[in-house]
Amino acid sequence: MTKREKYTAEFRAQAVKKVEEHNGNISLTSRELGLPMQTLFNWCNKANKGQLIGTEQYDPDIMAILEENKQLKHALRIAEEEREILKKATAYFAKNS
Repeated sequence: MTKREKYTAEFRAQAVKKVEEHNGNISLTSRELGLPMQTLFNWCNKANKGQLIGTEQYDPDIMAILEENKQLKHALRIAEEEREILKKATAYFAKNS
């Protein structure tokens, strides 16, 4: 197996900027930089979402909100499962009374 390369946040930001300079041509930019095309594509997606550190779009507040949203969705899913269990238990005990 090949070893995964680590790229600095600065390099990632520069690579995304280079893609923008090439009018979004990821294929050309990946060949110029010697990067896998999928890696560069992923970085561009993260940059567009504001999740890539070092880019103009990066916003730590957005990252905090996204993390909080993820936690709240998880808590909601648990609460909904508990509610369904309680509904079934209530129906069971009401039927047997």
